[in-house]
This record gives sequence, structure tokens and C-alpha cells, in this order.
Amino acid sequence: MSLDEAQGARTPDATPDAPAGIPKNRGGSWAALRPLLLRMHFYAGLLVAPLLFLAAATGLLYAGSWQAERIVYSDQLTVARVGEAALPLSAQVAAAKAAAPDGKVTSVAPAPKADETTRVVMEAPGLEEGRTLTVFVDPYTAEVRGQLTTSGDALPLRAWLSEFHSNLQLGEFGRNYSELAASWLWVVALGGLALWVGRRRKRTADLLRPDRAATGRRRTLSWHGAVGLWSVAGLVALSATGLTWSKYAGENIGRLQDRLGGATPAVSAKLTPGPGAAAGDEHAGHVMTEGMEMPPPAPTADVGIDRAVAAARAAGVTEYLQVTLPAQGKGYVVKEKDKQVPVHLDAVSIDPADGRVMDELRFADYPLLAKMTRFGIDLHMGQTFGLVNQLALAALAVALMFLVFWGYRMWWLRRPTKDRVFSAGRAQPRGAWRKLPVTVLLPLAAATAVVGWFVPLLGLSLVAFLVADALWGFAVRRRTQAPTPAP
Repeated sequence: MSLDEAQGARTPDATPDAPAGIPKNRGGSWAALRPLLLRMHFYAGLLVAPLLFLAAATGLLYAGSWQAERIVYSDQLTVARVGEAALPLSAQVAAAKAAAPDGKVTSVAPAPKADETTRVVMEAPGLEEGRTLTVFVDPYTAEVRGQLTTSGDALPLRAWLSEFHSNLQLGEFGRNYSELAASWLWVVALGGLALWVGRRRKRTADLLRPDRAATGRRRTLSWHGAVGLWSVAGLVALSATGLTWSKYAGENIGRLQDRLGGATPAVSAKLTPGPGAAAGDEHAGHVMTEGMEMPPPAPTADVGIDRAVAAARAAGVTEYLQVTLPAQGKGYVVKEKDKQVPVHLDAVSIDPADGRVMDELRFADYPLLAKMTRFGIDLHMGQTFGLVNQLALAALAVALMFLVFWGYRMWWLRRPTKDRVFSAGRAQPRGAWRKLPVTVLLPLAAATAVVGWFVPLLGLSLVAFLVADALWGFAVRRRTQAPTPAP
């Protein structure tokens, strides 16, 4: 995965790519394709690498946010003393309401472990869109351990780091950075893999490990290539899963997934009126006229959160629960949210009138694409395998940062006149595409157009690169063809 691969000339400290007597060009399509791939890899690495470095650095911070969250918010997340038995959830919710009387409870997450608190999530005035107020309640004493503004299940620190990783805290505009990085990461990674594997070498082992005997640029290249080879699968996976969250490519991925029947299903919580509801409706057949107000809906029976959770547990929904309270026309929704392997993501809806299970959804019944999407997102977030997952993400982030550093170092070492401090490395010469056979060029152009349409920021930035490169080439030709003034 070498930016050095994308340079045009050798420097004296480089060693040959192949034993003496073996020609470097192997002929065929690869010999014609390689220069084009070199140039693409060079420009992609040179121009997009800063975004990749940012994504890796912010991703590294996020990978450690799970442990940091437990330390920073330990008072809110844990109880002072584990009691003998937990109080009813209704009592815990009542304590949260007393602590935040202006809030409207929307969901409750019962304490998943003996030493952890219950989370009561509320809508509250004055909060930004997408934010909620979470009140942390001791399940044994109903003592309120604290209140925090949260985003989903993320507490303030992790929520901030998540946004920093996705948009650099620049809002909607900042999302373009992460989408550009995710759009190009797989291109740079797979292109570099092809270049690294396609090099001639004396020993196959040199493909898998750095050449410690090499010096200078050659040594940097060996580290860049070997680490890239070991990282490529993880980097491509991060790219693919990152694109599912993106604005433009993410919409295309979602539409494609829906058309293939892989949309993520949801449990139905809609209440169905009884057989006599229509006949017994005193407003049936009446027409609302201007100035009239619709009377508020009549209160309905509610078995309460404790009976709803008991019914869900009896239906097999038992691990790390999230209880969504009834809204207008809907019942309770009780979901599992244990995303570690083996996952527990079943869900049921409960009729608040009688505690009856209205609908149930098992993760085993998800379409294959929906399961793959769920696993991919959770792997990207470091949840599926817990600490091991987070350490793997941190290792990938560090590897990517080193790959960028080594790439720029090789580009710098490639400068044609090393005594000129401010000179820089050269790119692969232009015109490589003209050497491609038509049978390769046309399918390649068609595939590039399709991918560029499906991943819009990749396509637009590629067009921008091509235009800038063409203008630069035109300027260089004008300069070299200009007549030398007479002395």
C-alpha cells in the first residue's frame, strides 16, 4: 500500500524489485494497468491521506471512550451498595420524575447488572434536537445518582467523541469529511494491496513482514506494505460500515438494501381497537368544523411498566432491556440491547390495557442483510466483542496513521534533488490509461462510473482530481513548449 509505489524514478538507496535477469514488466493487462493504478494510488494517498489520518485519530479516541465513560461517570452509572432486592421499576421512575418534574419519560433501561443504576430517559425543555435527559436511579433505594444530557445511550463524553469522529464538531457540513475518508479508504487500501502483492520479490515471506535489512526509502516501503497487508481487511470493513452512516452513499446503500429485502424489521406496537370501538365512538360520523376543537383522547387502562416488563420476560426478552413507554395509539415496546456475541436483540410489544404480547420480533428472523448490517455497525463501534473489539479498532487506527506517515515519508524521500529541501516527490507519468487494452479500459471506466454514482463524494472528488491533473498537465506543457528568449 505504498505511496512510494506511485513515484516515477528510483533513488540510489533503493534495491532492485527482482533478481537480476528477470524483467520487471510481466506483460499482459497487469503491465498496462499497473502504471494507472500507481498514479491513482499516488494522488489518492497524497490528497486524501490527511482526512484518513483525522478519521483514524478521532476513531482511536472513540475506541477508548467506552472505558473512559465508565470512569468519568462512575457515580451516575454505579450504586453505592448492592442491595438484596430491587424496587419496582414504577417506584424508580417515580423517583426520576420527582428529580426532573419538567421532563416527560419516554423510555427506561432497567439496571443490567447488580451494581449498576437504572436509566430513566426523558424529553425535557431546552435540550438540543436529538438530545435527551437521562436520570440515573439506584434500583435498591430509588436514590437519584445524577442527571446527564445524553444522545441515544451515549453519555456526554462518548457523544462528543462520536460527533468529533463523524463531523469534527462542524455539524452537517463536517460529515463530508468522514464520508470522503470512508469513500476513499477502501480504494486506497485495495489499490495498495494490488500494488504490494504485484511486486516481484525473492521470497514470499517478504510479502508478509518488513525487510529489516533494508535502509532508507526501501525500509519504509517494506513497513508500509507489510503493515498495510495485515490491515487491509479491517480497513475495508471500516470503510464499508462507515459508509452506511454517511449522508449520500448511506442513502444509496439503504435503498439498495430495501430493494434486496434486507431492511431492518421493527416490532409493531400499534394498538388495535376492540370490535365495538367504532360503534361506541360518540364522535363517529361527526364532521369537525372550523373553530371546533378535538377533545382529548379518553384515558385508557395501563397495566404499568412492571407488568409490561414481566410479560416481556415471560416471552423470552430478558437481557439488557430498553422499555419504551406507550405513546398515542401505541403500546409498550421492550427490546433487548445486548450487542455482544452472542447477541440478544429480540423485541416484543405489550398492550398496556391487559399486558398481552401484541407482537414479537426475534433477531434470528432478521433478513441476512439486516443481520450483516447490525454486526458491521456494532463491530465498527467496538461493541460486538467488547474490550477485544475496542483494542482491535485502536490497533487499526494506529496502523492507518502509521501508513499515512510512511506514505508521506516515502514521497518526501522521493524528491528528485535531495539538496533542495523544499522539493517533493514526483508522480507516475501521465498517459498510463492509453496503454490499457480496450477490453480492460471500457469495463474499468464503466465500473468507475457506477461506483462514482453510488458513492457520490468518491465520484465527485475523483472528477475534481482528474480536472486538476489535466489543468496541471496543460500548464506544464505550455511551460515546456514556451520558446527560450534570445540572450
